[in-house]
Amino acid sequence: MGVIDQIKDTVEKITKDENLMKDFKSDPIKAVEKVIGKDLPDDAVEKIIDGVKAKMSADKAGDMLGSIKKLF
Repeated sequence: MGVIDQIKDTVEKITKDENLMKDFKSDPIKAVEKVIGKDLPDDAVEKIIDGVKAKMSADKAGDMLGSIKKLF
């Protein structure tokens, strides 16, 4: 599985699990390693964390735009 697929999979799992979301906010490295099921080098995990944060922010922005469109 590539990095992009790992990011998508991780975002999906974190957003569906409230406990994982709390873990991600407090210790993203441990949360990502928990989802992946492997202890990876921190630099590899950091890339996934950056991708997860970017994807989650983009998803939130998309949701907000959808809500705004409904107003008009």
